[in-house]
Order: sequence, then structure tokens, then C-alpha cells
Amino acid sequence: MLTIHRVRAVRLVADDPEHDGPEHDGPAGAGYAVVVEGDRFAAVGPYDELFAQYGARARVREWAGVLTPGRYEPEGAALLEAAYHPDPREADALGSEPVTGEALAALDMTEARWGGSARRGLQRLMATGTTALTGPFRRPAVRTAVERSGLQELAGRIPRALAAGGPAHFAVFAEDGSCLATALHGRLVFRRR
Repeated sequence: MLTIHRVRAVRLVADDPEHDGPEHDGPAGAGYAVVVEGDRFAAVGPYDELFAQYGARARVREWAGVLTPGRYEPEGAALLEAAYHPDPREADALGSEPVTGEALAALDMTEARWGGSARRGLQRLMATGTTALTGPFRRPAVRTAVERSGLQELAGRIPRALAAGGPAHFAVFAEDGSCLATALHGRLVFRRR
């Protein structure tokens, strides 16, 4: 199925060293949109042109924000392997924020518990618009959770671009910088309610 994501603007490049903004992003193209077919971008360009070409056979999602290649998290391994993301059923005893340091050392951490923690940590990352992160992930349960999540594991910060034929990994950010939606392989994995 084809989906046109109509947004206020599309930022075609993220983590480009030629741009020195806080996220190292290139300029935004106002009035742009992307067309997603399956797990790839079918087209990137002005919304009016894309709607004329694909509109009859595509659904249209409208977002009040800027669509980008998403955030890159350089501390992925530390966030997932040096912190425990509590299960909501543990909130009374552990709270809802990640547990680290001596408090983490005091917990009985099995591989299954690390796997659950990693899945919850990945959900938190996707809710911030993260589409790529850095490992390496040494714990088998954490590595499996990352592989299954669809997040790109990168060796370091590299330029990532939105381009026809490329993988449909993207995030949409509101004017205040909060994440409205995150997609990996063309599938929405986070949508703000």
C-alpha cells in the first residue's frame, strides 16, 4: 500500500557534518512530502506533485511537523545495557525512570529481565524520534531486542538521507521539538496521541 506523508517541511539529510545545527541537519524543504511503498521511499518531493502522481491510489497522512531521517542515539549501548527500564508493574518499588548505578547492581538481572528492559528502553527511544543508534550490544537479550526493533545500528554518526528507493526510516517532529511519529521500514512504530 502506498502512503503519502504530508508535512509542513521535509529535512532531507540528518547528521551531515556540513551543517552545524544542533542535530547536524540540512535545510528543510517547505511543502514537501514523502511517498512510502512497503519498506522503502517511492518518492520525495513537493506534495502537490506527489499527490498528482500517487494520490488516486495512496492514503494520505497529515502531520503538523517536519519529517526527518530521525534522531541518531550515540549512547545506545549505555542506555540499554547500563540502565534498567522498569516494567510498569514495578513502578511502586522502582519508579518509572531508568535505574542505574548501585540501584541497578542491587537488582537480580536475568537475561529475560534484560530483554524486557531493552524493549521498554527501545520504546522510549522511538518515542523521541530515534531511528538509528550505536552499539555494540554485548548482552544477547539486548542484542536480540535491538535487531527485532528495526532500529538501524550504526558504528557512528554518518549522514543519513531521505531518498527515493531508500529505506523508509523517518520521524516527524513538532515545532516544539517533540516527536509526533517514528517509522521504521515504512511502519509507524510510535505515534503521539
